[in-house]
Amino acid sequence: METIILKVQGMSCGGCVKSVTGVLQKIPGVGSVDVSLEQNCATISYDPAKAAPAQFRQAIEGAGFSVG
Repeated sequence: METIILKVQGMSCGGCVKSVTGVLQKIPGVGSVDVSLEQNCATISYDPAKAAPAQFRQAIEGAGFSVG
């Protein structure tokens, strides 16, 4: 398993955190997700043979938030 931390912009409440967490957990190969509203980031543990950071960015952006 590898871990990546992505900065997530546009989150303003607990509902945003749930949205980001939900879309990331649906990606095959993701083991755990910890989204922090205070730090505006998502910490993702994943199997690099099954998932890639580009998928995480696409999922977060698809939920209406920005990565970077």
